[in-house]
Amino acid sequence: MTEKLDFPSDEWIEKYKEALNNNPRYEDAAKMWEGDFIFKINADGEFVKEDVMFYLDLWHGKCRSARMVGPDDTAQFVYAGPLKNWKLLFEGKIDPIKGIMARKFKLDGDMGKVMRYTKAAMELVATTREIPTKYPDE
Repeated sequence: MTEKLDFPSDEWIEKYKEALNNNPRYEDAAKMWEGDFIFKINADGEFVKEDVMFYLDLWHGKCRSARMVGPDDTAQFVYAGPLKNWKLLFEGKIDPIKGIMARKFKLDGDMGKVMRYTKAAMELVATTREIPTKYPDE
């Protein structure tokens, strides 16, 4: 059995970047996308003591950079939600776009631009299933 990687962590993010860059479905769906994201797991006071964030620089179907967020990092988009919703998202039980509409997640940035790339968003999420993941509440 493959060892599970802590979500989020440097190791998890590196595997995610590698998986994205080897996913032809993501590459095709995001071939015209230009923009970076900060993905934020909101503190819940129980399993996530303080907000945890990671950064992805996504450019024309590839992930050019992926890392835990530093104090000076900014991005064109911030996608944020509680750990329980991240787990449901990664399990395919919450759609990444419908999750915004249902207020399971919050998006800071140009919603219109994101709406033009719903297939890319779906592939971003689907790709997470390739990574053996251990969540903070496990």
